[in-house]
Formats: sequence, structure tokens, C-alpha cells
Amino acid sequence: MPLDLPRIRALCFDVDGTLSDTDDLFVEKLARLLQPFHFLFPKKNVKRVARRIVMATEAPANFLIGLPDTIGLDDKMAVLIDFVYRTLGHKPKKNFLLVPGVKEMLQEVGKRYPLAVISARDGRTTNVFLEQFDLLPLFKCVVTAQTCKHTKPFPDPILWAAQQMGVLPEACLMVGDTTVDIRAGKAAGAQTVGVLCGFGEEDELRRRGADLILPSTAELAEALS
Repeated sequence: MPLDLPRIRALCFDVDGTLSDTDDLFVEKLARLLQPFHFLFPKKNVKRVARRIVMATEAPANFLIGLPDTIGLDDKMAVLIDFVYRTLGHKPKKNFLLVPGVKEMLQEVGKRYPLAVISARDGRTTNVFLEQFDLLPLFKCVVTAQTCKHTKPFPDPILWAAQQMGVLPEACLMVGDTTVDIRAGKAAGAQTVGVLCGFGEEDELRRRGADLILPSTAELAEALS
């Protein structure tokens, strides 16, 4: 089903795998760990094996993201994580990668729509990523795992962002790379775009009802033109 373009009044973006090239970062780290065992893999292609392993973790990772919400411990988990960071004086490292072409896309679509970040990350690392690439000024609001009572795949983050942007939830377009993003968007009544530059695969994103599939988030501006 194509997007209903006249209905769109605001855009919501996931971070990992959508704006941040997280899967490639994981692949690089895992490939380095597997390199000593390269002789065990077909054609000694360590990076290909690493990518398959990372992609295979998407379903259990999404389950773990939603688990604290399901059992009612999401708020306690967020408080605990924040306490550990402050106690240990931990500062997230600026080692993120940006999906190629994403900043230019955000600058272009930001001229026509208010933008929101909808992340299941904590507030600290979300802001570190946005500040590293000077993206924070482009967004009307930033929703993290600590903003609402429930995070994705619940609709709460999108409902909150819609209110902040002054639009109805059904006027939002949720852009993400996993079924968690699509589920959250659909639950909020929003249209959804699945992108293939992250952890998700086309078949599963379509099964969850993505209204449009794009090879990369960077292609969104053209899709909305």
C-alpha cells in the first residue's frame, strides 16, 4: 500500500539502524572478534558471517527491548541504569556511525515537516549520538526509553511526540528498521516506513504492515516529494 502523502504532517525516526549505522558498527566489532577463527568460515569471509549473526539477533533483541515493559519494570530499569552511569562517572563514547545521506535528508524534509526522534535507547546515549553529528537542532522533540511509561512497541512514544509537535498521531509517519518500529507506528494509528539499512528484513517488515519499504533512510526525501 503506498503512502497517503497528504495525510502526513510530521515525521518520527528510530535511531539504531535508521539514523545510526548501528548494525555496521556491531558487524565491525564482531568481525574483529571472529578474525582469529577465519579459517572456520566459508571462503574465510568473516564479515559476512558477522553480519548474519548480527541480523539473526534482531528478533530476540526486540523481545528484550519490550520485556521490561511487559513485566512492568521499565521505569525501574531506567532509574537503575542512570544510577550506574552517575555512580561510575560513565560517559558514552562518541563512536557512532551515521547512515550515509541521512543528515542531508533530515535537513531537506525538516523544511516541510516537524521531526521527532523515537528511540528505545536511554537519554544519555541518544543525545550523544545526536550531538556527535549536530542533528539535535533538526528535531522538535526527542523521545527515549525514559520519556514515557512504555517504550516501543507500545504506541506511547509516538503519541507523546505527536502532542509535542501539535499534530494527530495518525498524521505522523514512523520510520524505522525493525518490526518494533512498525508495530509502534501501527498501534499509534500512524503510517510507517521500513528501511533496510538496519536490522530488519523486507519480508518481516511487510508482514507487520509497513506502508513503504526503502533500501535506506536517506531515500525518504525522494519518497515524500
